[in-house]
Amino acid sequence: MKAYIFPGQGAQFTGIGLDLYEKFPEAQKLFERANEILEFSITDIMFEGSAEDLKQTKVTQPAIFLHSAIMSQMLGDNFKPDMVAGHSLGEISALVANKTLEFEPALKLVYKRALAMQHACELQPSTMAAVLGMEDHLVEAICAEVDGTVVAANYNCPGQLVISGDLAAVEKACELLKERGAKRAMLLPVGGAFHSPLMEPARKELAEAIEATTFNNPICPIYQNVSTFGVTDPSEIKKNLVFQLTAPVKWTQSVQNMIADGATEFIEVGPGKVLQGLVRKIDRSAQTSSAEI
Repeated sequence: MKAYIFPGQGAQFTGIGLDLYEKFPEAQKLFERANEILEFSITDIMFEGSAEDLKQTKVTQPAIFLHSAIMSQMLGDNFKPDMVAGHSLGEISALVANKTLEFEPALKLVYKRALAMQHACELQPSTMAAVLGMEDHLVEAICAEVDGTVVAANYNCPGQLVISGDLAAVEKACELLKERGAKRAMLLPVGGAFHSPLMEPARKELAEAIEATTFNNPICPIYQNVSTFGVTDPSEIKKNLVFQLTAPVKWTQSVQNMIADGATEFIEVGPGKVLQGLVRKIDRSAQTSSAEI
């Protein structure tokens, strides 16, 4: 069974999407429509902008979404997913791929999400940190000891967990984690505490937009970050997508459940190969590849 997976923030690169724009007239139309919806030329930034330009959350999230969602549409008859999943932002790309969401409303949700997250980041100094070489339950226990807000945010693969919270609490947690045996505990260059309770203002903003958006019956299950199991009910998909902003990305658990449900091949759609690497660390026997157009 084929599982298609979609990357999240951090996978962007200068020139992202240009190959699709130049190769497919239909892709060109979708990119131009995106410029109209967003009311600025995101294609100029994607194709010609610097790495610094692409780092802005309001640019990064729609840029990665556009690359992934448009690529999945350009795969044509070759695109026959048995299941899909996306890492954080990538979950919305996956929902376009399995026909739960139409392209235009999905892009509007992505942009709303980006702006809401940016706004939440500005309310309080906050950050994230990568923790390597320590079991998940130990990281969770150490975070629970720290005053302030610091929680597990991304369960990426065994031995790689990202924590998130207010700046002082994350810094203190990093100190304790290194003292108690973590190979590394390092702050990440991100704008705020994604997938933590500090994203509550963004969750509220996004919830209204999601409720107002039509979600269709999908053509295959999506393994969502919050639930980790295959979901096909549109109302449940909506609920999980709302809570995703304040809940951890359970990528390890999602991949394990996809494999348990019969996934034999994981195909990454969008920029980069980060998710393929994580899948192989979760299960060395898993077959992975990038989508080819």
